[in-house]
Amino acid sequence: MFTVATVVDFLDRFAPRHLAADWDNVGLLLGEWSAAVERVMTCLTVTPASAAEAIAGRANLIVTHHPILFHGVKRLTDATAEGRMLLGLIRAGVAVYSPHTAFDNTRGGINELLAHRLALTEVGPLRRAAECGQMKVVVFVPEQDLNRVADALFAAGAGQIGEYRECSFRLAGIGTFFGTEAAHPTIGQKGRREEVNEWRLEAVCPASCIEAVIAAIRQAHSYEEPAFDIYPLHTPSSGRGEGRIGMLPRGQPLGELAAAVKAALQAGPVQVIGDLQTPVQRVAIACGAGGEMLSDAVRARADVLLSGEMRFHDYLQARAEGLALVLPGHYASERCGIEELAERLRGQFPQLHVWASKHETDPVQWV
Repeated sequence: MFTVATVVDFLDRFAPRHLAADWDNVGLLLGEWSAAVERVMTCLTVTPASAAEAIAGRANLIVTHHPILFHGVKRLTDATAEGRMLLGLIRAGVAVYSPHTAFDNTRGGINELLAHRLALTEVGPLRRAAECGQMKVVVFVPEQDLNRVADALFAAGAGQIGEYRECSFRLAGIGTFFGTEAAHPTIGQKGRREEVNEWRLEAVCPASCIEAVIAAIRQAHSYEEPAFDIYPLHTPSSGRGEGRIGMLPRGQPLGELAAAVKAALQAGPVQVIGDLQTPVQRVAIACGAGGEMLSDAVRARADVLLSGEMRFHDYLQARAEGLALVLPGHYASERCGIEELAERLRGQFPQLHVWASKHETDPVQWV
C-alpha cells in the first residue's frame, strides 16, 4: 500500500524544498501523511473546477503546481469560494501537495522542460544558487546515543548530498570532561576528569536548516551540554539555481522563435516584445511570471527571455535594455510541466492511477 508520505517522499527528492523561493509555500499543505493513496491528479492550480474533478475521480492526492493556503488563514468556512473548495477536499479525504518553485528550478523541472522543447544546448541556471549556504555539523556522542542523534540530524534536514540522503561520517575516539559542582553529568561523576568512549558524527547541512539541526541534537543527546562544531563550507558550483539559459542550435528571427514556442506549448496568441526580424540565439527562460528575472537575463547577455507573463513596465524595461520577450501566457508556460509530472509519477508508481487534470483550462481568453 502506498501512502501520502510515500508519494511526498519521492516528490521531495525530485524537487527538494530548499530549491523553492523563500516566499513560497511548498510541501504537503492539506491531508494526512498516513492516508492510503491509489489515485493521484496533477494540476496547475486547485480551483473549484479542478477540485471537483479530483473528488469525482476519487483522487486521494492532488499534486498542484500553485500552492493552496498561500496567505495566512484565520478561518475556514463555507462563506468563501476557497473555503467551500477546501472543505469539500477535506470531506472527501483528498490531500494536497505543491512543489511550485522547487519544481520550476529542479533538474528536470519546468524551466529545463521548456529548454528541452526548444532544443537548447549549453543549458545552465539563469540565476545561480548561492554556493555559501552549506554547513558541516560535527557532534560528539557516546555510543548509546549514536543512532538516535544521527536519526534526529537526518530528520531535521542534515545529510543530503545530491540524490543521496542520510549521509554522514563516524569516527571513534575518546572524549574528556571535568564537571563542576553545578554539573549533572549523564556519564561519570562531577568533580573529576572523566574519559569516555565517544563517536565523532558529522554531516553536511543547508544553512537554512542549521537551527533545527542543533535543536534536534540537543533533544536527542543524553548529555547535559552536548559538544558540537559548525563549519561553513565553500562548495564548487552545483549547477543549480533559478531559471535557465541556453543556446538555440542556430540563430533565427525573433518571430520564428515565437512561432516555435507557440507550437511547442500548444499556446494561443503569443506576446512578443521586440523586432520580429531581429536574430536571436541566446535564450533565457523563467516560467510563470518572470519579471523579476529581467535583470538576470540582461546580465547573462540573453537575446530573448521566454516567460509566461509580465507587467507593462517590464515590457518597457526590456525594450530599453535591448532584450526581446516571448510571452505565451502563464498557463501555457507551466501546464506542460504538470503533464510531464503526471508521467513521472506514473513511471515511479505504476500501480497508481495518475492523471493530469482534464478539465483545467487557461482562464485567459482572447477575443
